[in-house]
Amino acid sequence: MTLRPVTSEKAVRLIELNNTLVFEVDKRRDKKDVKKEIEESFKVKVDSMNSLIRNNKKYFYVKLNGSDLAIDVATKLGMI
Repeated sequence: MTLRPVTSEKAVRLIELNNTLVFEVDKRRDKKDVKKEIEESFKVKVDSMNSLIRNNKKYFYVKLNGSDLAIDVATKLGMI
């Protein structure tokens, strides 16, 4: 798995308030691949995704469906 969860203060706040996870991925990956990997790995449904390229790194902001809680996924990953 090439997803690296981001554990900054902002990322934790997004988990709690917006049901959104933040991952750092390889710059060559596209949204379809990342979405498929997240849905299969964590057994969740992704509502929407936004990407950001900053300092030669690519970040995905992944908003989960209301029935799937981001805090549960973050706990499994050891982020919280």
